[in-house]
Amino acid sequence: MTAQKGKDLLLKLDSDGEGSFVTVAGLRSRAIAFNARAVDVTHAESAGRWRELLEGAGVRSAGITGRGIFKDGASDASVREIFFAGAIRAWQVVIPDFGTVAGPFQITALEFAGEHDGEVSFDLSLESAGEITFEAA
Repeated sequence: MTAQKGKDLLLKLDSDGEGSFVTVAGLRSRAIAFNARAVDVTHAESAGRWRELLEGAGVRSAGITGRGIFKDGASDASVREIFFAGAIRAWQVVIPDFGTVAGPFQITALEFAGEHDGEVSFDLSLESAGEITFEAA
């Protein structure tokens, strides 16, 4: 993958559950991280006492973070309602020249900040809540 513009990495939300994804408003930075916990099956007779891991086992997860500004009251209200309801919604992350990651996520953190001479901004954290799919670009 060659260098890409950060603004081309998109975070999209299916706010109504109908499969119609819209870009979350005004994100200035965003990131996605994948994790896989290993299952250690090392025992007294492991060769050279080296750790052994169980292939295909363990818990996989994905986390998404974003920072930005809301472009309108509707996008602000949608994210707030989902957070306060503790709801799990379908989200997509479009990674340019790589593909689209999609699946159910829950908003685990929502923070607001503002300067006296600037706009109100927000920070958003999402954690996967089910199977994540990947579709190559």
